[in-house]
Amino acid sequence: MKKILILGAGRSSTSLIRYLEENASKYSWQLTVADQDLELVREKTNAPTIAINFDVFNDDFRDAEIEKADVVISMMPAKFHPVIAKSCLRFSKSLLTASYESDEIRKMSNDAKMRGLLFLNEMGLDPGIDHMSAMQILERLKGEGHTITGFESFTGGLVAPESDNNPWNYKFSWNPMNVVLAGQEGPAKFVQGGKHKYIPYNRLFRRTEFIDIEGFGRFEGYANRDSLKYIKKYNLQGIPTIYRGTLRRPGFSKAWNILVQLGATDNSYIMENTENMTHEEFINSFLHYSEDATVELKLYRAMHIDQDSAIPEKLRWLGIFSNEKIGITNATPAQVMEHILSKKWQLGPEDKDMIVMWHKISYQDVSTKKNVDLSSSLVVLGEDMTHTAMSKTVGLPLAIATKLLLNGQIQLSGSHIPTKKEIYEPVLKELEGFDICFKEKRT
Repeated sequence: MKKILILGAGRSSTSLIRYLEENASKYSWQLTVADQDLELVREKTNAPTIAINFDVFNDDFRDAEIEKADVVISMMPAKFHPVIAKSCLRFSKSLLTASYESDEIRKMSNDAKMRGLLFLNEMGLDPGIDHMSAMQILERLKGEGHTITGFESFTGGLVAPESDNNPWNYKFSWNPMNVVLAGQEGPAKFVQGGKHKYIPYNRLFRRTEFIDIEGFGRFEGYANRDSLKYIKKYNLQGIPTIYRGTLRRPGFSKAWNILVQLGATDNSYIMENTENMTHEEFINSFLHYSEDATVELKLYRAMHIDQDSAIPEKLRWLGIFSNEKIGITNATPAQVMEHILSKKWQLGPEDKDMIVMWHKISYQDVSTKKNVDLSSSLVVLGEDMTHTAMSKTVGLPLAIATKLLLNGQIQLSGSHIPTKKEIYEPVLKELEGFDICFKEKRT
């Protein structure tokens, strides 16, 4: 019997756990799911899955659980993965995560390879399905002899149209703090028309482009992190354009930029007396002093917002001008903002989320010498607030890769992301059975 240890039972673990439980008897797997919230684990698991309380900082207990496993799946925050990876090296266990491959994990690649272990990172949605679907198209086009001239890729975790009932056209389907801090990792870097481009955080949400997806309307995209590192990963050396981004509905970025410029998303310092501060006082703390003007009016003046634009409605709807107390102590501005947003952007019990992914690959046709744009789009809708599209698209690739690894169908060792054909072909094929399918269009 193969033993699978899942660390973390949060929002994105639901479909992962369900898939592995449904296949456990067929493949003789024993599942253990560990989280600091034991009740949460019990809510998401069924017998004979073992539910345990887990503290990543308890070295002896962490090592003991990892030593018992045949493979470890970490759904914990990325900052804990190096700690878990070191334990996996110590006891010669392979590790799979949905998080970006960090420098610390990459430095362990040779040690993992020497032990015959696979450290598979970025095996979720974005990063994950984006890599696999892009590589499948790129390799196919190259195999046909075409010359790739441009690559763009956007992904968004949004709210499904039937559950979209707020002026932001947005609800949380993953870690809220990651939404608040989006873009703060450093300047967005990409190549456009052969020129290197950089967008600092303070201008990130002012530079967007529109993308139309058949059947689901218009979206806007803003640039992601570092697109340059994918030139090598996707074997696109010398390509004139490579750009990766995040999708939102039109108008989101312009309104979100107000909160960024205000300083309400800063996570670098702790504010005083946040437990007694109201929402309005929080906003006012970033504005100039005035005895006469309201906080709302001061904000509009400071940020040059026209009161007949769509932005005031969005801001008022968030409740940032209310007298409701924040009620959390020793909080950074970003933590206060997360607290306020979590009251408004939560999925309701019957709400459905939506995942949208869109690639545009430009190439010169080998036969006609004409320039062609191939667009490939994916839309996945959730079932409810628990069985979300986000959980499905993050958890299922991880679960399928775990099965392939335990069945000996993946023979790689060292640290990898899923850009190898032996990973992406079988994973994408099986995902089609879960209605995770791409539609292609050429122009």
